Amino acid sequence: MSIRKAVIPAAGLGTRFLPATKSTPKEMLPIVDKPAIQYVVEEAVRAGLADILMITGRSKRSLDDHFDAVPELEAILEAKGDEYRLAQVRRATELGNVHFVRQGQPPKGLGHAVLCARYHVGDEPFAVLLGDDLIDERDPLLPEMIELQARTGGSVVALLEVEPDQVEAYGCAAVEPLPGEDPRHVRVTGLVEKPDPARAPSNLAVIGRYVLHPAVFGVLEHTGPGRAGEIQLTDALATLAEMPAEQGGGVHGVVFRGRRYDTGDRLDYLKAVVQIACERPDLGEDFRDWLVEYVDSWQ
Repeated sequence: MSIRKAVIPAAGLGTRFLPATKSTPKEMLPIVDKPAIQYVVEEAVRAGLADILMITGRSKRSLDDHFDAVPELEAILEAKGDEYRLAQVRRATELGNVHFVRQGQPPKGLGHAVLCARYHVGDEPFAVLLGDDLIDERDPLLPEMIELQARTGGSVVALLEVEPDQVEAYGCAAVEPLPGEDPRHVRVTGLVEKPDPARAPSNLAVIGRYVLHPAVFGVLEHTGPGRAGEIQLTDALATLAEMPAEQGGGVHGVVFRGRRYDTGDRLDYLKAVVQIACERPDLGEDFRDWLVEYVDSWQ
């Protein structure tokens, strides 16, 4: 069955970015001049997933507004003949069919957010994209994951090699090779959420892209609170990894070695802004020249 739908959890409180996120969702913080969440929606659409469900919460109304039309603004830009900005404003509206549902307060974890998508997704595989992981469009990851899921069934997670002392910030996977496959494609035999580095099964961290079998919903229904008292998607995936294929079980992974921008905390967010700005054709050259001068001034 071809995958048609994407789920984007966006109900978190964004506490690491307070006070900016007191009234502005962290997903709406700009990466140069475009909110982070739009990069994620654009990635889903490029992968052929134009039916998108966003899981939001209180104080997240601006997410809905961003993907809605603004006739008054469009009329002003049209009257000015500002075709470039008019196209940029309309792009967000025309990207895909974006739906919204609220997770409720307080947020109960990523697993619960995914469970909120059950009735929209139905009985078919679907993708989950987290809004604080941006994948460079020059290194498409999601189409590769979708293709692997179509061949293997079950679910597929994106994996990233990290330094051993960084695994405690991620879900961590135990893996084994797939005979005859690309060495970046692996079978996941176990998953642990934010393990002690000394007990981590590997240095392969689960990052924010998933292609999930609908069997995950039944597992999540019976998954109790885990780390931080929340329902963890990692715990449900660990259960799926042990289930037989005929029941929707089995988990595979794609080890990603492309360009990824982490906007999950303040320092990584700043790095992402600088990296993306440096590569913009309209800003990059001038910004890089200034950046070199600025860094030299600190020597």
